[in-house]
Amino acid sequence: MDVLERIIERKRTEVDYQKTVVSQRELEQRPQFNRQPLSAHDALRRPGSSGIIAEFKRKSPSKGIINDQVLVADTTAGYVRAGAACLSVLTDEPFFGGRSEDLIQARQANPSTPIIRKDFIIDPYQIVEAKAIGADFILLIAACLTPKQVQNYSQVAHDLGLEVLLEVHDEEELASHLTETVDLVGVNNRNLKTFVTDLSTSVRLSTLIPDSFVKISESGLQQAESILALQQVGYQGFLIGETFMKTADPAQALQHLLDELNQLHPLPQKHYIV
Repeated sequence: MDVLERIIERKRTEVDYQKTVVSQRELEQRPQFNRQPLSAHDALRRPGSSGIIAEFKRKSPSKGIINDQVLVADTTAGYVRAGAACLSVLTDEPFFGGRSEDLIQARQANPSTPIIRKDFIIDPYQIVEAKAIGADFILLIAACLTPKQVQNYSQVAHDLGLEVLLEVHDEEELASHLTETVDLVGVNNRNLKTFVTDLSTSVRLSTLIPDSFVKISESGLQQAESILALQQVGYQGFLIGETFMKTADPAQALQHLLDELNQLHPLPQKHYIV
């Protein structure tokens, strides 16, 4: 059994248990459930947007503990001050050290910034839960869902006012799972079976993603030059977590990256400091 299979097996047990603790009706009665979600699509395509989706992640299955010393509210607020267009918050606890409370705290600290619930969605209950804890968009991973599930879950999300980021890893997943009911398409440069990253994956798939979707590159992004090269092949969003979180001050690491981007490409219409 590979890492992804172990995560999904554990997630099924976790979701089944959570349903017995908090009903869907209870989730729908929480204050955040009536909040109007923000648009990640618009935030990433807005003129002057940095395109950075800055992630809060304590650990990963491949690297173990990355950073468990910083606070989610302070870190995410620092990301926004530095110029992040959106935020990503891990809510998977067993493998990534996250929890729903992290997103709740990030929402309170950043009321005007779109936040994605970064988790392994395998049940519509989790989508309702995402809205109840303050998320604006959700992640649907093609590698652990059928095309029909992606279509159904993305429709559930849209009915709740949430946007959807579909994550793919190769041409086959893109061809089989892409549907008009998603808003953003993310190419994960990390193979979820081996956890090896390769930025050429994003380059290879760039021309296969219709321009009507916001194109996002995920994982393995460390250098300003890499981001600039991916912008040139059509990417407007860059989900970055480990690069920032492995430092003592993740927000400062983001600021440094944006400074480097400004030096490489200081055109007025691509001003990265907001």
